[in-house]
Amino acid sequence: MDIRIGITNSPREINFETLQSASEVEAVVANALDSAAKFFKLSDSRGNVYIVPVDSFGYLEIGTEESRRVGFVS
Repeated sequence: MDIRIGITNSPREINFETLQSASEVEAVVANALDSAAKFFKLSDSRGNVYIVPVDSFGYLEIGTEESRRVGFVS
């Protein structure tokens, strides 16, 4: 699943693919925002960890869980 995180006052976004489900990603971010945490962590499909400060968090875009088709469709 594709994840896109917007950071305030930054023209760039954080983009990565993760093996976590959409509900797991939503739960991590919602818990961080509700609990007044300083940051939240998400990991990508290669094992890299992204630590996002809640103060700089702008938005979260969660892509579909479908796999991409490769090749031609007739």
